[in-house]
Amino acid sequence: MALWIQAQQLQGDALHQMQSLYGQHFPIEVRHYLAQWLEAQPWDAIDLENQQDEFKAKRLLEGLIKELQRKAEHQMGEDGFLLKIKLGHYATQLKSSYDPCPLELVRCVKHILYTEQRLVQEASNASSPGSGPVDGTPQRYQQINQTFEELRVMTQDTENDLRKLQHSQEYFIIQYQESLRIQAQLSSLASLPPAERVQREAGLQSRKSTLEAWLTREANTLQKYRQELAEKHQRTLALLRKQQTVIVDDELIQWKRRQQLAGNGGPSEGGLDILQAWCEKLADMIWQNRQQIRRVEHLTQQLPIPGPTEELLTDLNATVTDIISALVTSTFIIEKQPPQVLKTQTKFSATVRLLVGGKLNVHMNPPQVKATIISEQQAKALLKNENTRNDSSGEILNNNCVMEYHQTTGTLSAHFRTMSLKRIKRSDRRGAESVTEEKFTVLFESQFSVGGNELVFHVKTLSLPVVVIVHGSQDNNATATVLWDNAFSETGRVPFVVPEKVLWPQLCEALNMKYKSEVQSDRGLSEDNLVFLAQKAFSSSSNNPEDYCNMTITWSQFNRESLPGRNFTFWQWFDGVIELMKKHLKSHWNDGAILGFLNKQQAQDMLMSKPNGTFLLRFSDSEIGGITIAWVAENPNKAGERMVWNLMPFTTKDFSIRSLADRISDLNHLLFLYPNQPKEEVFSRTSCIWLFFFLLLSLLISAITNPVHDWNDTMLDTEGEFDLDETMDMARQVEEFLRQPMETQWSGQQS
Repeated sequence: MALWIQAQQLQGDALHQMQSLYGQHFPIEVRHYLAQWLEAQPWDAIDLENQQDEFKAKRLLEGLIKELQRKAEHQMGEDGFLLKIKLGHYATQLKSSYDPCPLELVRCVKHILYTEQRLVQEASNASSPGSGPVDGTPQRYQQINQTFEELRVMTQDTENDLRKLQHSQEYFIIQYQESLRIQAQLSSLASLPPAERVQREAGLQSRKSTLEAWLTREANTLQKYRQELAEKHQRTLALLRKQQTVIVDDELIQWKRRQQLAGNGGPSEGGLDILQAWCEKLADMIWQNRQQIRRVEHLTQQLPIPGPTEELLTDLNATVTDIISALVTSTFIIEKQPPQVLKTQTKFSATVRLLVGGKLNVHMNPPQVKATIISEQQAKALLKNENTRNDSSGEILNNNCVMEYHQTTGTLSAHFRTMSLKRIKRSDRRGAESVTEEKFTVLFESQFSVGGNELVFHVKTLSLPVVVIVHGSQDNNATATVLWDNAFSETGRVPFVVPEKVLWPQLCEALNMKYKSEVQSDRGLSEDNLVFLAQKAFSSSSNNPEDYCNMTITWSQFNRESLPGRNFTFWQWFDGVIELMKKHLKSHWNDGAILGFLNKQQAQDMLMSKPNGTFLLRFSDSEIGGITIAWVAENPNKAGERMVWNLMPFTTKDFSIRSLADRISDLNHLLFLYPNQPKEEVFSRTSCIWLFFFLLLSLLISAITNPVHDWNDTMLDTEGEFDLDETMDMARQVEEFLRQPMETQWSGQQS
């Protein structure tokens, strides 16, 4: 409810914007009386593109209706009676509107809450400039808003001048027609008697001379007005172009860059509502100025006066058309990218959006968008405006979609929900390039008109690079290509050029971003972890981080050449660690139980100074996606000597059968997790959970295989308590049972 309280304090344009959010689709009274309930609901947890979330949306709609009905029932007195009727009507109205499509309710409320939050934040930043974020975002926003206000004043000024010019020209035409009437009267005097003709001719000539002198002066004045108005329009268009550059070439490009880095696990790119609001303001002001310029052209054609204005107006018309065209084509964007690793014969989705579609009324004749997959070379030719003869590099099913207008949010977008890449046509590869290094892109294109077919636009936009695979085994190499491209591509590049080598710290940033995202952890890669990775990547023994600061790593070193003595690349090893952690060990990584990035010698040096039974967990050097346990203990072959032991690595396959915690609990010689933490404090809870699971599973299996067995006291000791040793034995039996091939597990039962 705190947001609604703040929203009610808004003033001026911000208050008007807030009020415009509400209407029949969502009455402001509902927002007011259910403020606390609305702000407490998990609207952001619902994915509008995921139809499976429709059930959650349905529950929220039902909750909203119940809250409205409950609020209505509690109204008392004369005023309460009217409110009771009104709230009951709103409950019926909202149920009727959103019951067929509850996700639209979620879209509506999310848009309302987000916009209110933005308006409140902007108002807060304006009143206390020093309280904004350190990155200067509010200051940038404030500058953009100030420029919009300046443009509004300039546009209103030219509108006033245009009206003045129009009135002056209308009066000029009236006076000009009067001069023609006087001339006609003079011509008709020839039929009059001479005395009368002379008398009337003198008066008419005097009036004619006075009027012609006025017309001459006024014509010069009109020409001056036209010239001054044209010059004002020049200044307005220059500022509009500058503002458009800030919004489209800076802010929107930054959003696209954040979207690209989000593909590597970076922070979410954020919503488009602010950008759309800016782009709509731009479109509105550009269109107003375009209409003004066309009205001046019409006035000029109506009353031609020789001078430079006509040529200036032609230039202005071309400039404003160029500005609006650039805005429309630049704001046709991909809101939700298709997957960058794209497997054939697999459904995928994407969303494209036209940020100015609502403002320019494009939705009045909804355009269709077509998706096509093209190669890197075809993308280059497209950007050079070369004729690609409608070539494609594959066939996408369900690749046409009509843009839909969402009135509650004012967005015009096309949601491709069930596309599928049926086939792919690969090009000739260069040198050692593999199929997982070949990049494609999905081209989205559409055509529509604005202003009653005054302007026709053919818009196109390219997705981020995609790597096409036909089998899951190609996924990790394809992901490497995508990660390198997302991390190191430059704005405005030729598709899809990336550097062949980068500084090691740059790659560290990308790896850390990817790791934290995949493992869903705030605990990223430490400086020691990154030194270990550098040692692996460069086959180096240096422990000094500064030694690697200026070193470069090539794409070949990253994921083309195998590590020394191994049959896998640096990325394949690192990706194996990510897969292992995110599937089975993320909780142990998050609580610091896994050190991971250590080699054998480092593990030995660390453990030899600790008591026997101290152990640590490190990632295997020899096996992709493996983790091993190293511990210090006595050497059984030499009394008084200690040594470090290493278990064979455990992999995802092993942890799918039994957890790390259970395996550590089984090993009695493991006592302390490095440096000195009793293992029960770290692993016992997980072990108990798995122990309970295995117990239940073992009872189920035994009940199936031995239906007449007496289970009264199998797991109980003489005092009726759980026998832990017996239970552990059963768990081990279950593990062995699960390791057996399926056809042999039930052979005893069948026989």
